[in-house]
Amino acid sequence: MSDLNLPSLEAAARDELDSMFSARELAIENGRKVIRQSSRAIRAIHRGEIDQAVALMDQAGAFLSESVQAVADHPGINAGIVEDAAKEYAEAGLFLAISQGDDLPSLSEMGMPAIPYLHGLGEVVGELRRRLLDHLRREDFSEAERLLEIMDEVVDLLAALDYPDGMTAGLRRKTDVARSIAERSRSDLTSAFITERLREDVGAVLDQLT
Repeated sequence: MSDLNLPSLEAAARDELDSMFSARELAIENGRKVIRQSSRAIRAIHRGEIDQAVALMDQAGAFLSESVQAVADHPGINAGIVEDAAKEYAEAGLFLAISQGDDLPSLSEMGMPAIPYLHGLGEVVGELRRRLLDHLRREDFSEAERLLEIMDEVVDLLAALDYPDGMTAGLRRKTDVARSIAERSRSDLTSAFITERLREDVGAVLDQLT
């Protein structure tokens, strides 16, 4: 038998790979939980159930933190496993702040680097459009205008961060999608304004005729 010490090498490699595998499985499982709880939080925000949304965000944040800690010592694990969950968590947290009229939480407050945060911010534009349309149906034009202004500010910020896609995980495309959503929302708001103005004008004419 050779003196290559292969059994010891195998044992050391197995220990390291077992630890990496366990961390990977934990990150994947927790990532699913983060995405699920973040999605539920967004739905709760749309329903106006803010306390429920905050509780769900707390749960999602705990799962995300555990995932980050699990993979921190294993650079060989694909960072995308955690980043995908972080994007969803960022979207929910940022949407919650906007819906409450609060300042956006910082990167450190969200506990994540810039890239997943910015992708989450881009996704928020879609949620703001849904909220804007809800306000248009209620003829709450002032709030709809406020939301459109926020959408424009988000798009402007994302567009200003024009770095190579290889660095930003495709943020440029996310920005283009957000810009398209904002423009459609602007068109909807303009149409609603015109319709309301016509209704007021017709009402004024009818009042004069009676």
